[in-house]
Amino acid sequence: MADEVEARRTLSEPAARQLANATKTRAQWSGITPRWLVSFLPWVPVEAGIYRLNRVVEGEGESDVECSPSRERDTDLPETFVDYDHHPREYFLNAVTTILDVQSRVTDLYNQPYDQIQEQLRLLIEKVKEKQENELINNPEYGLIPNAAPNMRINVRAGAPTPDDLDELIALVWKEPAFFLAHPKAIAAFGRECTRRGVPPPTLNLFGTPFLTWRGLPLVPSDKLPFVDGRTKILLLRTGERKQGVVGLFQPGVPGEVAPSLSVRFMGINRKAIASYLISLYCSSAILTPDALGVLEGVEIDRYHVYA
Repeated sequence: MADEVEARRTLSEPAARQLANATKTRAQWSGITPRWLVSFLPWVPVEAGIYRLNRVVEGEGESDVECSPSRERDTDLPETFVDYDHHPREYFLNAVTTILDVQSRVTDLYNQPYDQIQEQLRLLIEKVKEKQENELINNPEYGLIPNAAPNMRINVRAGAPTPDDLDELIALVWKEPAFFLAHPKAIAAFGRECTRRGVPPPTLNLFGTPFLTWRGLPLVPSDKLPFVDGRTKILLLRTGERKQGVVGLFQPGVPGEVAPSLSVRFMGINRKAIASYLISLYCSSAILTPDALGVLEGVEIDRYHVYA
């Protein structure tokens, strides 16, 4: 009985917690992804938001280049020139933007242990960067999938992505391809097909992360590739200006820059004591020659299928 009375007089843990300081985390958002496409693409700075892609007029002048005639033949050397497209395509940087509104009373009173404005900016910048990767893949004007050439698109042979399908894609983009880009589910399906055939794909460490590979080319995951009715696409890219591949476009030195081509600008406080910040990310991409990007279409993923 005495022990029970003593226990009732002891400070309980729930009561003690009222005086304890809880260690708090930053706000966690599961929508943040590695955004590997942005890391793997070479980025080209533009001077004034415009990138003019000059191309050669294909199929002209090629038959006029000959081997040197023999010394016995007294003939003129062939004359020719390389003509350029008179109406080259120009890419304009697009802006991914949003506005942050914060009530000043909130930042005055609730700014510890985390700065409310900095936390809001951090999360919104992550959202803007996620949107950037989505636009690089799907934007109608400059996205990879909408702008792939018709003759650089092939269909999967039998639904699930197989080593044969990726080999066909490599044959299509055979001039120094850099990496595959695929939905994580497509990469998992390809791995299952390889295992079923007894040729499990090796891994390669890049940026401190292991990637599955095929023929030495990493399979880079991105959940921004469309995945509709169990079907998706797999891309293969050649990259860089020197290789006439795919490049990302950005403009350095924009006002309020906090990262390359990313700016945060204070817009003032209105009469309701709400402070506003403009977040802008300027970017685009260009496929320098049509054969720099191949698309494997109709890739089927059956998550319920289990191989024996």
